[in-house]
Amino acid sequence: MKRVISMMLLTLACLFSAACAHPQGYIDFTQPEGPRPAVEQTGVKPLRIAFASVMSPRETRQVYQQIVTYISQKQQWPAVLIQRRTYEELNALLANGDADVAFSSTGAYAAYQGQVPIELLAMAETNGTSHYQTYIITAADSDIHDFSQLRGKVFAFTDPLSYSGCLAIKFLLARDGSTPETFFNRFFYTHGHDKSLWSVANHLADAAGIDSQIYELMADTNPTLAKEVRIIEALPEAPTGPIVVRSDLDPAEKEALRHIFYTMHEDDDLAKAMKTIVIDRFIPPDSASYEEFKQQYQAQKRLAGT
Repeated sequence: MKRVISMMLLTLACLFSAACAHPQGYIDFTQPEGPRPAVEQTGVKPLRIAFASVMSPRETRQVYQQIVTYISQKQQWPAVLIQRRTYEELNALLANGDADVAFSSTGAYAAYQGQVPIELLAMAETNGTSHYQTYIITAADSDIHDFSQLRGKVFAFTDPLSYSGCLAIKFLLARDGSTPETFFNRFFYTHGHDKSLWSVANHLADAAGIDSQIYELMADTNPTLAKEVRIIEALPEAPTGPIVVRSDLDPAEKEALRHIFYTMHEDDDLAKAMKTIVIDRFIPPDSASYEEFKQQYQAQKRLAGT
C-alpha cells in the first residue's frame, strides 16, 4: 500500500512540475523539443503564431504572449506562441508548414522562398507611420562622422535577415563593389537592435545599423544609454515588418484574424503593452510597397552576388 501511495505522489509531483515549466500556450523552440501542448494532445489543433525578437527576448516575449492570448480569446480557439532566435529559423518554420501566422521582418518577408505560400495579413504602425529608416550609429565620442570612415572598423549587425540591422548595409556596400568581409575589419551579430546600440555605446563595435523606431524608443526609455551614441547616416525608408499568414489557411479564419489585428489596439491593456515593442496598432498591409521592396531586394541581392 505504501508503495502505491508513493507512486501516486511521484506521479502528481511530475505532473505539477511539467505544468509549471512553461506558460500555457507557449513553445520555446530554442530549447530541445518536449511533449506537445495539451491542446494538441487532445486532438484540437491550435493556431500556431511565431516570432523572432530583435529586441531583448525576455521582455518582448511577454508582449507577444499577451497578443496570442488575446487572439485565442477572441477566436475562442487555442493558440500557441512559437519563438525562434533568428528570422532564418522563422522562415524555416513557415516553409515547413510549422507555423500558421508569423511576425515577420521586412527583410525576412522579402527573402522568403518556401514551398508553403504565405501572404500579407497586417503591418505595424507607430507614431502615425508604417515605415522606418536604417540609422547607422557610432559612439558619441567617436571621431567617425560618415560611413566611408568605417572601412577597416568593427561593425555590429543584428540579424542576417534584418533589413535595417544588416541587409541595408550590405546593399549599400554592394553598390560600391564591397562586402562586409572586404570593407570591415570584423563584424558580428547581436540578434537585437538594443544589443547593437549597447555594443556601440560600450565600444565593442565602432558602428551598427539599427531600426529608427527602436532607436527612438530607446531614446525615450533609456536616454542615458542613447546619449552614448549618435547617428552618422540615415538610409531610405522601408515598410515595417509585416504579419504574414499561410495562404492555405481557411479564408474565414484569415478574415477573422484581420479583424482581430486591426482592432486589438482598442484594448487599453494590450495597447499599452504593444507600445513597448514599438507598435501602436496594426493596419491593412501596403501590398504595393512590399512588392516593390521585394523586387529591390532581389535586384540588390543579385548585385551583391548572393
